Amino acid sequence: MVMGVSLTSPALGRWLCHAIPFAIFTLLFLYTSARLFREWPLVLPARRTQQSGLWELEPPSPSPVLTTLLRFTSGVLTGCRPGVQACNPEGPLPSQIVAELIPLVVPEKEEPPCLGPQGVLGRMVSPFLACMSPEGDVELSQYLAGWRELLRFLTPLGSVFAFATSEAFIKVTALEARVHGPDASHYTSLASMATWERQAGLLERPGTAARNPARASGSRTLLLLHRALRWSQLCLHRVATGTLGGPDVGVQCGDAYSTALAKHHPWLIRQAARLAILALPGRSRLLQLACPGTGEADARAALTRAARVLENVYNRTQSLLAGHGLLQLA
Repeated sequence: MVMGVSLTSPALGRWLCHAIPFAIFTLLFLYTSARLFREWPLVLPARRTQQSGLWELEPPSPSPVLTTLLRFTSGVLTGCRPGVQACNPEGPLPSQIVAELIPLVVPEKEEPPCLGPQGVLGRMVSPFLACMSPEGDVELSQYLAGWRELLRFLTPLGSVFAFATSEAFIKVTALEARVHGPDASHYTSLASMATWERQAGLLERPGTAARNPARASGSRTLLLLHRALRWSQLCLHRVATGTLGGPDVGVQCGDAYSTALAKHHPWLIRQAARLAILALPGRSRLLQLACPGTGEADARAALTRAARVLENVYNRTQSLLAGHGLLQLA
């Protein structure tokens, strides 16, 4: 008997069923409330926004249980009771306090120095980009300036490039003589050159070789440079993108030669070129020459970009030569 009331076994059981859950809920409520206002929120996780690509702070999303407890405790902690409509607590509710979001700006990665104005690839890419006029033509002075830098880059790479660049150097010099010669006004662009040489009767008959290469038409000389540019572009692209354990540089540049130039050369020159290809340095050495002092990944990326510019120039020139009927001059 407790205070004059006899607790039978069923009555005791009912009392315990109500008292124990209430006690547990009360303890959880007090513990959660104390931690909530002492520690939450401590850390704002970061997320990357789709629009800007920058890292920004994001307020944490409370769990459903915590949201329920906030709603229940807000009235107690601010002097408001559930069910009372006229209640104006002082200050914002805990769930309304949000830390100011400050975006964290991640600086963009700098491009390798070799693509800069004084870099090996940058000096080559700049005039080749400039030679492609907005009107769809190819400006010859800038095209030849790009070739000068390409020859400067290719010559130290090995005997196979020396074999090709020696011929290219002669053709660049011959075409520069026309660009800066007495008829310079007709050699400002590929289109103006092709139109004038056709009207002046300077074009060779298709399939015939010039008796004196120095006296060849500017259109024929540019066609030969155009083919050599394709070989250089293919070779450099394959050096940049070749996979580890795949074909070595010699095999890849040999395939590029077969694709771009071999069919235009006599048998003896083809054999000499294939022998020279065997002396090419390894991929790592070529990448270091292209982008000195740079890691392999950055050097590959830079050389890929340079090869893409050469491809764009080749495609533009190919379209113009085809449009003027000059692809069969040599």
